[in-house]
Amino acid sequence: MTDATETRTPDSRPTGGLSAQYQPGEVEQRRYERWVSEGYFTADPKSDKPPFTIVIPPPNVTGSLHVGHALDHTIQDTLVRLKRMQGFEVLWLPGMDHAGIATQNVVERQLAAQQLSRHDLGREAFVERVWEWKAESGGKILGQMRRLGDSVDWSRERFTMDEGLSRAVQTIFKRMYDDGLIYRANRIINWCPRCLTALSDIEVEHTEDEGELVSIRYGEGENSIVVATTRAETMLGDTAVAVHPDDERYKHLVGTEVELPLTGRRIPIVADEHVDPSFGTGAVKVTPAHDPNDFEIGQRHGLPSPAIMDERAIITVPGPFEGLDRYEARPAIVAALREEGRIVAEKRPYLHSVGHCSRCKTTVEPRLSLQWFVNTKPLAQAAGDAVRDGRVKIEPVELSKRYFAWVDNMHDWCISRQLWWGHRIPVWYGPAGEIVCVGPDEQPPSGEGWTQDEDVLDTWFSSGLWPFSTLGWPEQTADLEKFYPTSVLVTGYDILFFWVARMMMFGLYAMDGKQPFDVVNLHGMVRDQFGKKMSKSFGNVVDPLDWIERYGADATRFTLARGANPGSDVPISEEWCQGSRNFCNKLWNATRFALMNGATVDGPLPAQSELSAIDRWILSRLQHVTAEVDGYFAAYEYAKVCDALYHFAWDDVCDWYLELSKPVLAEGSAATQRVLGHVLDQLLRLLHPVIPFVTEELWIALTGGETVMTAPWPTVDRALIDDAAEDELAALQKVVTEVRRFRADQGLKPGQRVTAALTGLGNVGIDAHETLIRSLARLDAPGADFATTATLAVTGGITVDLDTRGAIDVAAERARLEKDRAAAEKEATQCRAKLGNEAFVGKAPEAVVAKIKDRLAAAEADLVRIAAALEALPAS
Repeated sequence: MTDATETRTPDSRPTGGLSAQYQPGEVEQRRYERWVSEGYFTADPKSDKPPFTIVIPPPNVTGSLHVGHALDHTIQDTLVRLKRMQGFEVLWLPGMDHAGIATQNVVERQLAAQQLSRHDLGREAFVERVWEWKAESGGKILGQMRRLGDSVDWSRERFTMDEGLSRAVQTIFKRMYDDGLIYRANRIINWCPRCLTALSDIEVEHTEDEGELVSIRYGEGENSIVVATTRAETMLGDTAVAVHPDDERYKHLVGTEVELPLTGRRIPIVADEHVDPSFGTGAVKVTPAHDPNDFEIGQRHGLPSPAIMDERAIITVPGPFEGLDRYEARPAIVAALREEGRIVAEKRPYLHSVGHCSRCKTTVEPRLSLQWFVNTKPLAQAAGDAVRDGRVKIEPVELSKRYFAWVDNMHDWCISRQLWWGHRIPVWYGPAGEIVCVGPDEQPPSGEGWTQDEDVLDTWFSSGLWPFSTLGWPEQTADLEKFYPTSVLVTGYDILFFWVARMMMFGLYAMDGKQPFDVVNLHGMVRDQFGKKMSKSFGNVVDPLDWIERYGADATRFTLARGANPGSDVPISEEWCQGSRNFCNKLWNATRFALMNGATVDGPLPAQSELSAIDRWILSRLQHVTAEVDGYFAAYEYAKVCDALYHFAWDDVCDWYLELSKPVLAEGSAATQRVLGHVLDQLLRLLHPVIPFVTEELWIALTGGETVMTAPWPTVDRALIDDAAEDELAALQKVVTEVRRFRADQGLKPGQRVTAALTGLGNVGIDAHETLIRSLARLDAPGADFATTATLAVTGGITVDLDTRGAIDVAAERARLEKDRAAAEKEATQCRAKLGNEAFVGKAPEAVVAKIKDRLAAAEADLVRIAAALEALPAS
């Protein structure tokens, strides 16, 4: 039975405990706490139901709910609520990522405010301090997930640094090390001089920055050679100049030496096929310790690799530039070269791609460093094959190309980080150069001179294990047996490379070729209503918690889901969220109306022969929309799901069915009361995955059931599809709509009645509905003094003759329409002029041209409508 207290309206009609208005704040927390306490979110590995599993993309422990999270979680929650109703044993597993760099930065900033550094505390005390911060301040996003309505299994919450996941990290590191898939080497890596750690390629954001391209002459006379660079300071570390072996301009110089300016060092000129002879001068300076391509050239030619900067990007080469920051050294070196007459050309500003640390935005410095790497080639091959052979499906399928472009060209992954917060690399070094990798059940070597590697693993290393480590791996747990592989991974296309590829590699490797998930469902980025990227500088950032507070979680979720087309960016606006709130209110009012008018849910539906055409029509429409929604969900078309249900609920149910049914409900028609109860019952079930709170409150009030969350998902009953009833009601709607359009065009007030004669209704079998038509269209029957002043011809041979005398101020209405026509003609003229301008059409973006065409079409439609309205006006 319902847990709501029954209330009655002043006329003593029951409302099922529903207040006059929907107040989300009074419903959401109460309902969520009950869901959790009743265990509705908790998965049972012993269940004989088919499994459906989603592991939540773990938010950073430092994070809070932003609009991207809100979209991602809305989609996931929609899927898991759908699958519960469809009879699956659902596990939606929550958790957080320890976010190595971000979390360490937070705690170090706190220490800095106390004039302390992590080195003042020491490693052990600093890590303890981070754990204290996590306990006190970290993970606030978990509470915010509750506000959104996330139906996650809180009993299985995980953290990438908890004991079980740490064991998984140590196990896979040891296994991959023993298999030769993890190695240590001196290689060029991305280095952040601010965070003082190595970064992987995916942690580097590239932007087009303004710089300076400087051409420098090395050597003298005929044996000189010119190179161009945007990083003049790195010349201090040059150990060669490279040219293409087939470049005739430089063949005579290959094998010779040239003096490196400002240093007095002589360096060789080498031939290497990597050099592009068509770029710049066709000669490149080679700085093996500070450029990945130069490092490869240096390896091929046996060149030395001197480092010229320390970890903070300070010049360390003895001489006049020693101690300068790289950005201080750059202009100083250019000035010194200019003074020696070595500058051949300077180009500024010069736009070029520059890498930045994704956390702190500092410009990344390529740096030769001894680091740990994953040999990704065999792992990436397996990850690509899993998609190619169909074990994993990427939705939308067109984004598979981006996936293949990444995994088929993946570089070895630098996994060591110079941090203290994270999974410490389980490798020990002995006094005689021994290296021992230790597994989770092994004791590290003891004795004098043995030390553990100081570095920790990249955060993405542990999160890459997420689909199986969270289920108990490396132990063979009941959860792992039941819920792996997971069913769907929902994530933004922007981390297809960051996270998806890594989970694929690790899952296939650790789980004997079993993919970590069956489907990768990629969604786009949330943007404003104009398609503009959200940014604090633009002032268009949306705080979903603010929307939840003002409009409710359901309205926020519906707004996000209604814009979520597969792989496409998601536009939203506050106005649309207000519209979603209005939709929730519409459902609330419709359910209250149904309860007040005796809607029932008990027992079977009446036989078709006992139902009116209106009842048969709404039941038929319900079957169609149920089938549509099933199809859209199967294709991950959340926007279309929302759109179909919105229009069915608002248009078919509320605007038409409730209005058409009022007369028979007033008479106490048991058949219509049963149909109304059934339609609302099924509609609330269909809507529940997207807007869970309001549907739960309404469904319980309507049905007296325990929770809609476990109610069976609606199925299509083909016996209820009635084409004849749909045709009949379509004709009725056409008549009413045409009259309403005429009334609006003539400026008639909604409640103002007009006399009209209706002929031809029998042509399409709706003559029995004349009374309803007159009621909906506000039409009175003609009297003795009836005179036709306007005629509407409706399809099917139906004619509506209207007498508008006294209902319309003809002169004022004609003036208004003429003004509207002038505005429409002006708009159409301007649009035609732009589209007739070949220069404009040829240069303007396609989207701009399309928008002008849309404006022209709208203006021309307005002109047709206004002309018809003027013609219909009676003579003044």
